[in-house]
Amino acid sequence: MSTRIDPATAMPVPFDVQRELERPEARADPFAAYARLRRLGPVLRWRSRFAENLVITRYDDVMNALRDPRLANDRRNIGDGGKSPLERWWMPSIMKLFLGSMVMKDPPDHRRLRNLVQKAFTPAMVERLNGRVEQITAELLDTAANKPTFDLIADLALPLPLTVISEMLGVPEPERMRFRELLGKVLEPASMNLVGLVLNYPNMLRLNRFLRRLVQLRREQPGDDLVTALVQADEGGDRLSEDELISMVFLLLFAGHETTVNLIGNGVLALLQHPDQLQLLRDRPELIDLAIEELLRFTNPVGTVSPRFAREDLEIAGVRIPRGSTLTLLLASANLDDTAFPGAGRLDITRNPNRHVAFGFGVHYCLGAPLARVEARIAIPALLQRFPGLRLAVPAEKIRWRANMGLRGLESLPLSVAPGHAGRRA
Repeated sequence: MSTRIDPATAMPVPFDVQRELERPEARADPFAAYARLRRLGPVLRWRSRFAENLVITRYDDVMNALRDPRLANDRRNIGDGGKSPLERWWMPSIMKLFLGSMVMKDPPDHRRLRNLVQKAFTPAMVERLNGRVEQITAELLDTAANKPTFDLIADLALPLPLTVISEMLGVPEPERMRFRELLGKVLEPASMNLVGLVLNYPNMLRLNRFLRRLVQLRREQPGDDLVTALVQADEGGDRLSEDELISMVFLLLFAGHETTVNLIGNGVLALLQHPDQLQLLRDRPELIDLAIEELLRFTNPVGTVSPRFAREDLEIAGVRIPRGSTLTLLLASANLDDTAFPGAGRLDITRNPNRHVAFGFGVHYCLGAPLARVEARIAIPALLQRFPGLRLAVPAEKIRWRANMGLRGLESLPLSVAPGHAGRRA
């Protein structure tokens, strides 16, 4: 009879994980930073600015944690009287509304909300957007072609998803410009921290009022749009309340915007920095779907998911996880793990299979994933076809990254086209 070995305790991290991952060098080339964490151990103990976290670093353990029902998304479901992170005293009520979506809920509440929203936000609805995404992309590239240097983020990666989501939601034409401006302010990188939340509070209130008017409009004047579908979504007589509608729309705004911006920006930069892969994609455009999956894995638009909380004592990779522990799952580290992806530090647009976790996994798989894929699948090839001489307009060391552990994205990406090499619209 074998003797059971007692589980180990988590290895303390001798540095600030967030500060390490947000260094400009780590933003630009995160492979070494994540490899260092994986070498330290599969489960690391780290004291963040707000709480002690157990950091999960390796692919298999992240995958197992994403589908483990013993890990909750809502801290209140631990049963020890603890509070959700959204219940911190300094958290504005409007943020509790916006962020208190199904991302922070567990079954059966999560299943109820997911079922209702899936009746509205269907794969068929996303696929029908192909023609419109192509049109918007072409118009944005027309404008970019008139500039000697253009910013990929400001001129394509940001306005494309903002325009698409405003039309999907059924925002009336006269109000779309104002809506896009307001949404851009709420979702701008500077707002993704505590100081930014405070400074952006008036814009959040304005967005809340705007969305409530939109919901009321679509109750009175239904249309062929996502808000109407959410208003009418019914599951055995159950419907979304108004607060749930507002929270769900904000989630769709974030999910259908943030990942796409980062995927297009990070993806184009990665291709420019790997000219062999860029040329391969130009020569074999049929590889675009595999390329998008590899760009998701390699560039990691999303670095982490929302925290998980242990409902009971358990073990991960032989490490003791006490009940009530807060777990940080490093999706980006999992995607760069050589044990799961041979040659993980190499961009390979032919990689197949490619079981990355860039969109998470399991019941909380990212709702905006199909939309991000459609937009990137159209925008990146259109950009490369339109500008055969595309190149960086600044040295690589001058490229600015957003300092955000949870999201990996560029502040800007200045690009130029070799003289005489700007293509025409296809």
